[in-house]
Amino acid sequence: MLAAERRQVILGLLQKEGRVLAVELSAQLGTCEDTIRRDLREMAGEGLLQRVHGGALPRSPAETRYSDRQQNLSPGKIEIAQKAARLIQPGMVVFLSGGTTNVQLAASLPRNLQATIITHNPAVAVALTDHDNIEIVLIGGRVLKRTMVTVGSETVDALRSMRADLCMLGVCSLHPEVGVSMPDQEEVSVQQAMLANAAETAALVSREKLGTVSHFTVAGIEEVNIIVTEQNVPESLLKPYRDLEIEIIK
Repeated sequence: MLAAERRQVILGLLQKEGRVLAVELSAQLGTCEDTIRRDLREMAGEGLLQRVHGGALPRSPAETRYSDRQQNLSPGKIEIAQKAARLIQPGMVVFLSGGTTNVQLAASLPRNLQATIITHNPAVAVALTDHDNIEIVLIGGRVLKRTMVTVGSETVDALRSMRADLCMLGVCSLHPEVGVSMPDQEEVSVQQAMLANAAETAALVSREKLGTVSHFTVAGIEEVNIIVTEQNVPESLLKPYRDLEIEIIK
């Protein structure tokens, strides 16, 4: 079998099964494990999958620059944002992390809502300027241009001194075994500070991010209380999370 054909089989199995193992691929494709591992290594280098010990997992397609994601805001993300906005009740103190979905969430909040929003996402602060009853706390720091959020020790220290009723986490990758992960190491400590200081965490996850992993782990799946996702997500994708007794909002 040609390398291109093996790659197509591997990608098809990843999409269907959610993971591949080198030893099983070797037996199924009639190819030595060294060849399979080379295929996986090259495919990981091209951003097609995420290598793990013994095999590979799907990689999130969300590892793109903020400007690109902003221009391609899908109807599904808008749907998620509107559903998630309903979780914010009057009087709440809420962490809003990075991501275009959280910007859309902020814009979707009722104009008469009284709440406090703490964020390291400048675009969220801008989206809330017309909400007269919402207090906006914008956390400073160095701007990470790829994702347009503030990061660094100043950002983390500020978040550690605050407490929130709810954390709205814009998620790059969510996997029932790996948990929450993302491609930017500097943003990890910021999200960890938010998770640690929130009474409850809701992960905002579009369909293509479910069951995927990225390079740096933010937290285990047990840190997620609620998943807000699209209406058309098949139950087969959601079952592993339901089995963990995580609330699912579609």
